[in-house]
Amino acid sequence: MMLAPPVTPLAEIDATLARQGFAVLDADGLFGLLHCTANDLAPWLSHWDRLPADAYLRDGGRYRRRRHACFIVEGEQVTLVPQRPHWQPVEYNALHGGIERHFEPIEAGLVTDPLWQRWLAALAARASALKGERSWYVEAHPFRIDTTDGIGRPTPEGAHRDGVDLVSVTLVSREGIKGAETRVFAAQGREGQRFTLDQRWSTLLLDDERVIHESTPIQPLVPGAEGHRDTLVLTFRAGGFQGPSP
Repeated sequence: MMLAPPVTPLAEIDATLARQGFAVLDADGLFGLLHCTANDLAPWLSHWDRLPADAYLRDGGRYRRRRHACFIVEGEQVTLVPQRPHWQPVEYNALHGGIERHFEPIEAGLVTDPLWQRWLAALAARASALKGERSWYVEAHPFRIDTTDGIGRPTPEGAHRDGVDLVSVTLVSREGIKGAETRVFAAQGREGQRFTLDQRWSTLLLDDERVIHESTPIQPLVPGAEGHRDTLVLTFRAGGFQGPSP
C-alpha cells in the first residue's frame, strides 16, 4: 500500500519548508504557484520520451535516462549558461562523485518555454524565502528510470544530500511500476517520513542542509512488462555551481 504524501497548502509552503526542512505541493498547489493548468504543461511530457541513456552508472545498470542544463536565476531573470558537466563531491555522492559527467542538453523547446522560466523563478523564490534573497545557480535534471533491467534505482547512491541549498523533485509520470517510495530523514536526528509521489506534477521541496532523501527501487507491475518513472529534479545553490577544486 502506498502512503500518501503530507501535502502542504500553497499559502503555507515557505513556513512549512522552514519549520521541518521539507514540504510537498500537490498538482493544484504547483499550478497555483505557476499560474498555469495541466493543459499548459501537457506539451512537456514528450521531452521525457527523448532522454538519452545515462552512460555513467557505476552499478552497470541501463535503467536511467537523463539530460542536464544549468541556469542562473536572479529574481525573475532566468539565464541559460553554456553547457557544462555535472559534478558532485564524493562526500555527497559516494557512487558517482568526484567525476565530471557530461550529459546531453535539455531540448531547446523546453528551456525556452516561458513557463519553464517561470517555474525556475518561482522555485528560486522559495530558496530565497528559505535562505535569503540572492542569485541562484540552478541545475536541471529530467530523469526517466525504467524497468529495462527488471529493477530501476531512482537513487543508486542511496540516502544522500546534494551539497546545495534547495532541491525540488517533481513527478512527471509514473507508468506500470510499483515502488519509488520517497524517504526523507533529518540530517541531524532520528525524525523521518516515508510516502509515495503518485500524482503527476506533485513536487517535493527539500532543504538540503537539513534533510537526507532517497527513493526506493522500482519494479514492473506486470513481470517482464515495461514501466517507468519520470521526474524533474532541480537543485538551487548559492555562490556558484559545484565543480572540482582548481
